[in-house]
Amino acid sequence: MYDNRDGSTAPSFKRRRLDGGRFDSGRSTPRDSRSAATPMRDDVPAPTDEDSKALDRDWYMGDEFGGHVFGDDSHNPFADYSAWEAQKQEEIKAEKMTSRFDARREQRNRENDAWETNRMLVSGVAQRRDMGADFDDEEATRVHLLVHDLRPPFLDGRTIFTKQLEPVPAVRDYQSDMAVFSRKGSKVVKEARQQRERQRQAQEATSMAGTALGNLMGVKEDDGDSALPVASEEISKKGGDDKGDGKGEDNSNSNKFSAHMKKDDGGGSEFSRSKTLREQRQYLPAFAVREDLMRVIRENQVIIVVGETGSGKTTQLTQFLYEDGFGKSGMIGCTQPRRVAAMSVAKRVSEEMEVKLGSTVGYAIRFEDCTSKDTVIKYMTDGVLLRESLNEPDLDRYSCVIMDEAHERALNTDILMGLFKKILQRRRDLKLIVTSATMNAKRFSDFYGGAPEFIIPGRTFPVDVMFHRSPVEDYVDQAVQQVLAIHVSMDQGDILVFMTGQEDIEVTCELIQRRLDALNDPPKLSILPIYSQMPADLQAKIFDRAAPGVRKCIVATNIAETSLTVDGIKYVVDAGYSKMKVYNPKMGMDTLQITPISQANASQRSGRAGRTGPGKAFRLFTEKAFKEELYLQTIPEIQRTNLSNTVLMLKSLGVKDLLDFDFMDPPPQDTITTSMFDLWALGALDNLGELTPLGRKMSAFPMDPSLSKLLITAEEYGCSEEMITIVSMLSVPNVFYRPKERQEEADAQREKFWVHESDHLTYLQVYSAWKSNGCSDGWCIKHFLHPKSLRRAKEIRDQLLDIMKMQKMEMLSCGMDWDLIRKCICSGYYHQAAKYKGSGEYINLRTNLGVQLHPTSALYAGHPPDYVVYHELILTSKVYVSTVTAVDPHWLADLGGVFYSVKEKGYSVRDKRITETEFNRKMEIEAKMAEDKKREEQRLEAEAERSAKRKPGAAVATNGKKIVTHGAVRKPVIKRRGRGV
Repeated sequence: MYDNRDGSTAPSFKRRRLDGGRFDSGRSTPRDSRSAATPMRDDVPAPTDEDSKALDRDWYMGDEFGGHVFGDDSHNPFADYSAWEAQKQEEIKAEKMTSRFDARREQRNRENDAWETNRMLVSGVAQRRDMGADFDDEEATRVHLLVHDLRPPFLDGRTIFTKQLEPVPAVRDYQSDMAVFSRKGSKVVKEARQQRERQRQAQEATSMAGTALGNLMGVKEDDGDSALPVASEEISKKGGDDKGDGKGEDNSNSNKFSAHMKKDDGGGSEFSRSKTLREQRQYLPAFAVREDLMRVIRENQVIIVVGETGSGKTTQLTQFLYEDGFGKSGMIGCTQPRRVAAMSVAKRVSEEMEVKLGSTVGYAIRFEDCTSKDTVIKYMTDGVLLRESLNEPDLDRYSCVIMDEAHERALNTDILMGLFKKILQRRRDLKLIVTSATMNAKRFSDFYGGAPEFIIPGRTFPVDVMFHRSPVEDYVDQAVQQVLAIHVSMDQGDILVFMTGQEDIEVTCELIQRRLDALNDPPKLSILPIYSQMPADLQAKIFDRAAPGVRKCIVATNIAETSLTVDGIKYVVDAGYSKMKVYNPKMGMDTLQITPISQANASQRSGRAGRTGPGKAFRLFTEKAFKEELYLQTIPEIQRTNLSNTVLMLKSLGVKDLLDFDFMDPPPQDTITTSMFDLWALGALDNLGELTPLGRKMSAFPMDPSLSKLLITAEEYGCSEEMITIVSMLSVPNVFYRPKERQEEADAQREKFWVHESDHLTYLQVYSAWKSNGCSDGWCIKHFLHPKSLRRAKEIRDQLLDIMKMQKMEMLSCGMDWDLIRKCICSGYYHQAAKYKGSGEYINLRTNLGVQLHPTSALYAGHPPDYVVYHELILTSKVYVSTVTAVDPHWLADLGGVFYSVKEKGYSVRDKRITETEFNRKMEIEAKMAEDKKREEQRLEAEAERSAKRKPGAAVATNGKKIVTHGAVRKPVIKRRGRGV
C-alpha cells in the first residue's frame, strides 16, 4: 500500500503471476517518470455539472439490458482515443529501444558463455553430462488451441424456428444512391472532425506547461485552472461531510431520478407558464373526448388509441382510468420504450395529481424501483413488465395495462404484444390499451382480432411537400443551404431540420451560423440543437418563444418525429436519414448505422410542419428515391437486433417452440439460430434446445446472459463477493473522468489502480479502495473517479445480492486468489476469446475478426498475453476490445471444450475430424432419444383424451391444466395465484 497526499490509501500492485507461468513485475513505465516530473496538485477539479448530467444520460438513455451500442460514444470521456493511443505508442517504442539494447547485451553474454564452455570441454577441465528433461518448463512451452466448429442437433439447419426464413436487410437497396451516400457519410462532417483533431494536436504541441522541458524553460502553468472547483470546496458545499455511507445512513435512494428532480423553473412554452396544471389538462385534446373514450374502454377488452404527440394520451389515460375506479381492483400500468420517458411522465402525473412521486404514482426501471405498497399508477419500461411476467404469468396485480408508443415497435414491446394475446384469453377482467401515432395503428387492430380504434382528434393543416430534383450526396451541406434559403427568402415561421445524430447536428448548427455571419445584414436566426444526450434544461429552450423578429431553427434527431411537439414550426427540412440499431453477425453485437428512413417516417416528419398552420416540407431526396429506395414502414427492432436475451426470456416463460409464438413480425431465422447458439455455448440451452437449470437461473438476472453466468458460476469458484462487485461495476457508466485541463494527471491516477493482467480486476480494485476509504466523495474526486457511478454500482450490487439470496446462492470470497476470479471470468466469456497474432493485433478465435486492445486497457502497455477474453467491442476507425482479462489457454479448453482443445504433440487434422464426428454422433443419439420420448408422450396423451371422451365427467390432466368435461362441452380451468381453481 502507499500513502496519498490526503492520508488515504490506494492499492499498490506487487508481482503477480500471468497465464502460461509468466509474471508481471508492476514495471515502471515512461508515464511514471512523467508523473514524477509533474507532481499532483491539491486543487483537483471535481466532476462538473455537465459531467454528472452526461453520466445520468448515459445511465437513463441506455437500453434495458445495459448493453453498449456501438457508434454513439459522444459522452464517453475516452472516446477521443487517438491522442491517448499515439502517446502510448511512443511509450512502447521507447521501451522497445531499451529492450533492444538489453537483448544485444544478453546475446553477447550468451556467446561469451558458450565460448567459455567450449574451451573448458576441449581442454578437459569439464565433461558434458546429459540431464533428463522431465521437469515442467512452462516458459519454454507455448500452448496452441484448436478451434472446433461444432453445432448441436437443433441447429443443424433442419429445424425451422420462425416464419421469417430470410434475413431482413436494414436498407431496401444497398446499391441505391441513398444507401451509398449514408455509408460514405457527410464530407463536411468529416472535414470538421479532422479540423478539430488538428486544433487539438496543435494545442497539445504548443503547451509545455508542467512538463520537464517546460519547467526547464521557465514556462508557467495557466492560471485558468484556479477557477475550477476544488475537492474541498465541493465537499463544503455539500455540508462538510464527504462520506458516502460511512456513518451508516441509508443512501439507497441517493441516485434515484426521483431524489433530485427539480421543480419547473419557468422553462417551457408560454402556455405552460401562464396556465396551472389543472388548466393545462383541460386544454389537452384527450380531455375533450374523455367520456367517449372511457365508454369505449368499458365496453371492450382491447382498444387501440390513436393520437398525435401532445394530445395527452400518455399522461391523461392513466388518470382517467384511476378516476373511473380501475385502480380499486388492481394497479394501472403504463409501459414506455425508454427509461427517461417512464420517469419524466411519472413525475408529471404525480404533479398533476398533487401526490408524492413513489406513493400513488410511481415508476420502475432496471435497477431502480420508485414505487410503494400504495402505488396505483405505475409507469415502467416494457422490459420491467416483461420480467414481472416471469414470476406472475397472468399479471394478476394489474387491472389495466397501457402500452404506450407502440408504433416505435421496440423489441420488448413486440414480445409483450404476443404474451398479452395469451394472457387476455386467461384473464377476461384485464384491460389492454395500445396507444400509437397515426402510423401502424391498423396493424395493432388486426393483430388483436379487429380491436376498435379510438382516434383522439387533433388539428392538422395542409403541408406542401417538395422533393429534391437530383440525388444529394452531402446531406449536411445541402440542409445548411436549404435552411439559409428559407431564412433569407421565405415568410416568417420556424424551421425544423432532421439530422442523424449529435455530431451531424453540431456541425449543421456551426455551418449555419458561420455562413449566416458571412452575409450582409441577414435576418436574425436563433439556432437550437436537440438530441437525446443533451441536458434537459437545454432541451427545454426549444419550447421558449423567440424574441420579436427572430426566427427559430431547431436541428433535431428523430426524437422530434413523435416524442415532442414544438409550436410555430412552418418549415421542415428532412435529410432522409436516421441512426438505426442493427445486429452485426460478424462482430456478434449491435451497432448504430446511418440508414435511409422509411416512407412512414418521412410522412411523420413532414406532418410536423402542419401542426399550427399550413407549412412546407423540403425533402433532400428525390421522389423516385422515396418510392423505390425507402421501406414503407420502419423495420421492427425484433428483426434487426440480437435476440439472446429475448430467446432466454421466452424459454423461461415456457415457450418451447418459437414457431408457435405469436410475433407481430417474426424475427429472421439466422438471428434466432445465432442467439440460440450463443445461449447453447453458455450452457443456458441443452443439446436439444431446451432450457437448462443454469439457463433458468440466468433468466432471473436483468442483464446480459454472459454477466448472469458469471454470477452463477462464481459460487462454484468461491468468489461470489468479488464477482458481484465486478458485474456491478460493468453495469454502470464509466467510473473514471478526465477533465480536459488535467488529462495527464487523471491518467496517472487511473494507472495506479491498474492490475496488469485484467481490467475486470482493475474495477474490483477501484471499488475495494473506495469502500476502504469510507465511500468518500472527496477521495473519489482526488482520484478522478465519479462518486455517482460508484454509488450507483453499490446500489446495483445490493439488488443483485438480493436476487442471489432469492436463488439461494451462497456468498463466498476468495480473498487475494485472483486466479480463481480470472478463471470464473473465463467461464462467462470463453465465446469471446482472442489470440495474440503479433504487432499489437489479436484474432477472435471463433470469427477470425482482427481486433486490438483499447489504449485505455491495463493490458495495453505491457507484454501482450497470448490469450485474452473481453467484455465488449468498440467500433471506431478500428475494432477494439475493451475490458479485457488475460487467461490461461488450458482454461479455455476446459471451460469451452465445445469450441477449443489443446493441440497435443502428434495431433493431426484427422484426429480433429474424428473428435468432431464423435461429438456429432453423440448429439444425434441424444436427439433420437428425445424424439422417441416425445412421441411416446404424445401417444399417451392421445390415449388419455380418447378415454376421457368415453367417460363423460372425468378429469384429464393435460399440459399442467385441469380439463373438466361436462357432457359434450370441455372447458379449461386454469389455476392462478390467489384466485383458486
